[in-house]
Amino acid sequence: MEEKKIAGIKATEYIENNMIIGLGTGSTAYYMIEKVGELTKLGLNIKAVTTSQGTADLAAKFMIPLISIDEVDSIDLVIDGVDEIDGQFNAIKGGGGALFREKMVANIAKKVIWIMDSSKLVDSIGGFPLPIEILSYGYSHILKELEFLSLHPVLRMRGGVPFVTDNHNYIVDLHIGKSFDIKYVSEKLMTISGVLETGLFLNMCDLIIVGTGYEAKVTENKGR
Repeated sequence: MEEKKIAGIKATEYIENNMIIGLGTGSTAYYMIEKVGELTKLGLNIKAVTTSQGTADLAAKFMIPLISIDEVDSIDLVIDGVDEIDGQFNAIKGGGGALFREKMVANIAKKVIWIMDSSKLVDSIGGFPLPIEILSYGYSHILKELEFLSLHPVLRMRGGVPFVTDNHNYIVDLHIGKSFDIKYVSEKLMTISGVLETGLFLNMCDLIIVGTGYEAKVTENKGR
C-alpha cells in the first residue's frame, strides 16, 4: 500500500461520531475522503466542511454529508495534506490551489492533522515553491512588487491562461528556496495590497501522520 494511502486511512481513526470535520484537498486527502465515505456508509454520523470545490465533488460522490463553513461556529477536526513540513511543524500548502480555504478551515478547527508521504518531511521548507493567492485585479503590479522583494514570483498557469482559484483569484508561486526567513517573508507578503493569503501554515497542526513503508508514523506537536 502506498504511503499516501496509509497516512490517509490512519487519520480517519481520529474521527468520532457526531463530529463536524474539515476535508482537505489533494492526492493524499483523496484516500482519507474515500475512507470517510466508507465509514459513513457503515453508520458514522458526521458532517463535513470542504476546502475546495474538487473536494466537495469528491465528498458528494462518496455520499458524505456536507455543510457550509458559514453554518458552523467551529470544526472538530481537520485532516489535510501538506506540500512540505519541517521539524518545527512549519508547512507549505497550496500546491492544489486551495490554500485560502484550507487556512480558513484550519483556523476554526479544534484539532488539525496533516497527512503526508515521507517525501514531504524536510529539514527546511522552501524547496517547494511557496504559493500565495492574489487578486486578479492589478495582478501585474503585485508581481512587480514581489519581484522587487526578490521573491521570484511565477504566475501559475493552466492551459495557457492564469490558474483561477475557487475564490476567482490567481495563484503566484514564489521560488525563494530553502532556509528563507519565514517570519520576514510572512509579514512582508501580507503588507502587499492584493495579496490575500499565503501558503505558509506555521505551527498550525496538532498531529502529523506520515506514511512510511508499510505503516503510519504519528507525531504529536507538543508545542501547540
